[in-house]
Amino acid sequence: MVFRKPPDGGWGWVIVVVSFFTQFLCYGSPLAVGVLYVEWLDAFGEGKGKTAWVGSLANGIGLLASPVCSICVSSFGARPVAIFSGFMVAGGLMMSSFAPNIYFLYVSYGIVVGLGCGLLYTATVTITCHYFDKRRGLALGLISTGSSVGLFIYAALQRELIDLYGLDGCLLIVGALSLNILACGSLMRPLESSGSPSPEKTCVDKVPDQYFVYHEKEKTVEENISILEKGYIDEKCANNVPDYKQDSILNKNVLTSINVNEKDTYKKKVVEQTNFCKQLAKRKWQLYLNYWEETVVLFKNKVFSALFVAILLFDIGGFPPSLLMEDVARSANISEDDYHVPLISIIGIMTAVGKLTLGILADFKWVNTLYLYVSTLIMMGMALFAIPFAKSYLTLAMLSGFLGFLTGNWSIFPYVTTKTVGIEKLTHAYGILMFFAGLGNSLGPPIVGWFYDWTQEYDTAFYFSGFCVLLGGFLLLLAALPCWNACANQSPKLPPNTYSYKVASN
Repeated sequence: MVFRKPPDGGWGWVIVVVSFFTQFLCYGSPLAVGVLYVEWLDAFGEGKGKTAWVGSLANGIGLLASPVCSICVSSFGARPVAIFSGFMVAGGLMMSSFAPNIYFLYVSYGIVVGLGCGLLYTATVTITCHYFDKRRGLALGLISTGSSVGLFIYAALQRELIDLYGLDGCLLIVGALSLNILACGSLMRPLESSGSPSPEKTCVDKVPDQYFVYHEKEKTVEENISILEKGYIDEKCANNVPDYKQDSILNKNVLTSINVNEKDTYKKKVVEQTNFCKQLAKRKWQLYLNYWEETVVLFKNKVFSALFVAILLFDIGGFPPSLLMEDVARSANISEDDYHVPLISIIGIMTAVGKLTLGILADFKWVNTLYLYVSTLIMMGMALFAIPFAKSYLTLAMLSGFLGFLTGNWSIFPYVTTKTVGIEKLTHAYGILMFFAGLGNSLGPPIVGWFYDWTQEYDTAFYFSGFCVLLGGFLLLLAALPCWNACANQSPKLPPNTYSYKVASN
């Protein structure tokens, strides 16, 4: 398939709009799952740690399966994957309304909805990158705010739907809304050349000619047999003289030659296919070795190793507030009269503000994005330490807004990764980091819930969360200090009586 140059506009803005609404519709409920979390606690009577697995799987499974999602989009295209994933998200939400127990929700809401969201995220980012080059940062920034706006709206929407129709009715209605992803996905037209695409060779055409020797020789032998028989029969009919002895001798010679040719060509074919399989296996094995060698080289970079630890600890400690903040307010015995706006909605809208603000700051040349990211981690750790001291709605709302703003550091994480490993290794490094981010998303809320089940209060849980985020931030700051490279940047002194030569080349 031949692609045009990215138009940086035109139908690309339609792609931005539908990608925005796709992320809005698919991530709205999983990110605002804290509202559902409180209802599931009352409905099933399970522990907070066990119940928190539902939301953590829904948000982490897409990141854990990011390599599989990338392969699906590369193989089938963004539009088919988006339409199929729309059915997954809508079906998973509707199935969750009939959940008889918490284990059913692990599959229907956690795995099905989470995997559908991961596929949709990959599809929207891929199709947007195809349509934009110079304005790619702006386009990606716009579509990424769809999830934050979805968190803001779905938190209030799900609370209202639960009051009107109950938990089951809320999930059915939200699942029906998610069917609009199908309409958005149908508009994700692939960027192809205006003319007819160049015909691609089939799998058979791509095989070298030498692997058809056996078939060609078989066909030649059959043709020779038919020609010999036809010529011989014509000759006998013309002469009208029976010669059965010569007929049997000729047939025997022909069959003998056929058997010899078949054996030779078959052996040749087996040898050639064996060599082909050996070369293919050797090539695949070499690719795997290259992948692991590149991975080892990445982890030899101390900043990348610290970044991998920081993103894991950040998601273990920083993600639980967006899931558990509603239950924190209920545990603090805050009156419903003082509960003006859901805390998760505040986190969502401030996350969108944080993404845009931190993204703009990262574009300034005088801003070091690595230190900016470290500062967000340290401030988030301090904010998590302050949650146990918040006993009113106003203080919890202020902390929720602050945490949401700092969570917007996701928008500068690609900048930090690029600064750490370089643009040529960005794809490899970013995939590894996203896997560990998904692992942190999956483990964080259950760990905090288990702390509550153990101590019957959230104070210890958020002290643990703040410690994790602070530890990741300080490790990354320590690895990024310029003093480590001071000795490496100094040019080694030449020994006495030694001359250095500069070689000039054309």
